[in-house]
Amino acid sequence: MASNFLAGQDVGIVAYGETKIERRSGRTPYEFAAETFEEILTKTGLQPGDIDGFATNVTHSESSNQYYTPYLCDYLGVTPRWMDISDHGGGSALAGVSRAALAIQAGMCELAVVLCADAPSTSWKAANGGYRVEFWDPTGIQGPPGGFGLLMNRYMTQYDLKPEALGKLAVAQREGAVLNENAYEKFRKPITVDDYLESRVISTPVRLLDCVMFADGAAGVLLTSRERAKKLSAQNVIFPSAYSEIVNFDCAEQIPDITETGFSVVGPEVLEKAGMSPGDVRMFHPYDDFLIAELMQIEQTGWCARGEGSDFLLETDVSFRGTLPINTGGGQISAGQIGLASGMTNLVEAVRQMRGEAGERQVKDPANALVTGIGVITYGRSWKVSNAMTLEH
Repeated sequence: MASNFLAGQDVGIVAYGETKIERRSGRTPYEFAAETFEEILTKTGLQPGDIDGFATNVTHSESSNQYYTPYLCDYLGVTPRWMDISDHGGGSALAGVSRAALAIQAGMCELAVVLCADAPSTSWKAANGGYRVEFWDPTGIQGPPGGFGLLMNRYMTQYDLKPEALGKLAVAQREGAVLNENAYEKFRKPITVDDYLESRVISTPVRLLDCVMFADGAAGVLLTSRERAKKLSAQNVIFPSAYSEIVNFDCAEQIPDITETGFSVVGPEVLEKAGMSPGDVRMFHPYDDFLIAELMQIEQTGWCARGEGSDFLLETDVSFRGTLPINTGGGQISAGQIGLASGMTNLVEAVRQMRGEAGERQVKDPANALVTGIGVITYGRSWKVSNAMTLEH
């Protein structure tokens, strides 16, 4: 296991920003990014010229622009001395935060913004290659629901998957979205387990309410050193305390069990680095492009054995009032998935909760959080990118 470069908790998140999530907004990621950036600056009293580190994500909507990050910095009025862009898919937000922390530790910058924006429901310019073109597209699989249909079907073949357990998770997340003013407006309506069970099948056995919906928006955080945070008079700083990632889990061959993911490695590892066990985690904010992905992360991170995720969900209160609150702002499934920027939605919600700023959905005693990312749905495996980060006060 690699060393824990965040063990000293010497780099913290001092502010965050987030736009409302919209569908077919007609706006660009630049505009959403500017709105988020302005919120961060307003909260901290900083100016664009004060920001000397900047990280963002590869987007669906600007993927044809190979100079996206410099253009975005120019649009925002930022002259970074350190700059980074991540193509970890839904893991890009956590990857960006981890790299920003390293850059601050190395003295490459002092104030780093990790800002993730995308607008795929307005503009789609992405083109995939490799395995997806060779082995996925010729079969007629249409997007992620098709891939997750195969994955979920395999899980159901191996284990006892209880649909009502996923329904319970969907209901809990929707409850959070109803109370989240930034969630996509049409999703801010309660649902029941029966609504989940009766929702139409999209790609057998994936139901409509198993899935995310592409939307537009942005979210971001500002990181700096503990010492610089004191100079800014920053209050309630949240510290990343451990990080792990794995890409192309077991990629030497087509793996025999596609339900085994990178979280079988990074889930237990990140908790070990942080000196925690699953029972110590106060909130879980897993990447939730599909409900089955959350269940698999619960199992492989260590809350229960593989195949027992359904029973765990049925026996555990995962609402914001519960013993293990999960995606308290609705997650992506009930707030909307802002393309390849979507991992930042869950991270910002975790930070908001830990700062005690979640309003009616506030978790009691939000002492820590575990946040995860998933990226790149591919042929012959589950997904390519798995990453996880713990947050502490």
